[in-house]
Amino acid sequence: MTASDPPPPCEDVPSTMSAMWLTGHGGYDRLAWRTDVPTPRAGPGEVLIRVGAAGLNNTDINTRIGWYAQQGDDQGAVTDGAWAGDAMAFPRIQGADVCGRIVALGTGVAAPRLGQRVLVQSCLVSLRGDGPDIWLGSERDGGFAQYVAVPAADAHAIDSPLSDVELASFPCSYGTAENLLTRSGVASGERVLVTGATGGLGSAAVQLAARRGAEVIAVVSADKRDACADLGAARLVTRDDDLRTVLGENSLDVVIDGVGGPGFTCLPDLLKPRGRYAVSGAVAGAMVSLDLRKLYLKDLTFFGCTAQEAEVFQALVGHIARGEVRPMVAAVFPLQDLVAAQEMFLARRHVGKLVVVPPA
Repeated sequence: MTASDPPPPCEDVPSTMSAMWLTGHGGYDRLAWRTDVPTPRAGPGEVLIRVGAAGLNNTDINTRIGWYAQQGDDQGAVTDGAWAGDAMAFPRIQGADVCGRIVALGTGVAAPRLGQRVLVQSCLVSLRGDGPDIWLGSERDGGFAQYVAVPAADAHAIDSPLSDVELASFPCSYGTAENLLTRSGVASGERVLVTGATGGLGSAAVQLAARRGAEVIAVVSADKRDACADLGAARLVTRDDDLRTVLGENSLDVVIDGVGGPGFTCLPDLLKPRGRYAVSGAVAGAMVSLDLRKLYLKDLTFFGCTAQEAEVFQALVGHIARGEVRPMVAAVFPLQDLVAAQEMFLARRHVGKLVVVPPA
């Protein structure tokens, strides 16, 4: 071994591993549990992580069914459905949320990183070029496996008493929520509405907006109202409420939306002149109706939020380490039971995040 070679792995890394393969766009039959998948190796500037836990997200479902194909059909297409809009390469290991420990280093990675416990930024900003961003579990293999190789710059050391399961609930939803708040400039004292507050993204946005000192109004389903009482929202309203009547027009500084669908129509009415609307999701439907007169006559600003800057996730890791946000884990499944986890996810009767754990 030369001075430039990386140190040997800190544990025996097997040549093959267990993983859930996505074999194409479609139904649950496209998810294949395998125990003979070649274990990835850390390339130059990369680290190999033994996955402790991985969270579920809407993107796992959307990618599987080809929803990102942007063909104007809320039912989803079955071709070319990656986040970046290009054709997916199959088989693909999904999983954008990863908490684990670094067990091997590629060339060029500092030796002290070996053995670190890390959270991986789902949006791999170190690989950003002139085109769309690279996302873990979409454009490259993710965390629904025993091991995953990622750029060292996107694997952030975390010092926290929380378990791997709890930490795995953070990266994608909380990173996206922090990005929404950062892009829209949410500040202390502002009145902020968060839609879909019972889901992973919404519950994260409520906590993070409250941490900034905003007055947060959370939109929840009536049957989950009690479960959301301690999220940090100043007020809870339900999806069935007439928000124009309950909140009043021109009453909000910012709307944070991950829902879209028919409920979008009233949101521009609720915003004050020069208000801001930020969106990163459309679980209730991607096609919405907008009166452009409201957009320009009220001088509203709309933010579409997918790409993240490195400082967004760095800030989130700090919030977690200082205990300023808390995990919202609804249920934990063995990775081989991913289909059951996705079925529960789509039933949307839970509050917070679902997490899967690979075999030891």
